[in-house]
Amino acid sequence: MKFKHNLGKKATDKVTGFTGIIIGRSEFLSGCNTYGLAPRVGKDGNRIDTEWFDEDRIGIVGSGISKLEITGDENGADNCQKPACNQ
Repeated sequence: MKFKHNLGKKATDKVTGFTGIIIGRSEFLSGCNTYGLAPRVGKDGNRIDTEWFDEDRIGIVGSGISKLEITGDENGADNCQKPACNQ
């Protein structure tokens, strides 16, 4: 199943109002796609955990951030050397 939304977009959960940047997507055997939204740091300076929502609950509310803005020379899980890390 094809994903409806792109990584890096600013999005909100239509049910709870939870807002963040789409940092991950997952596809389940049942055909359900989910998206991980990473919110900004809280007013107290503490990090708020990423939450996952079903695809149809996601609404795009902004352009977000480009992959190029956060990509370094050595990316990913402990500088992953797999071909998939360099796509």
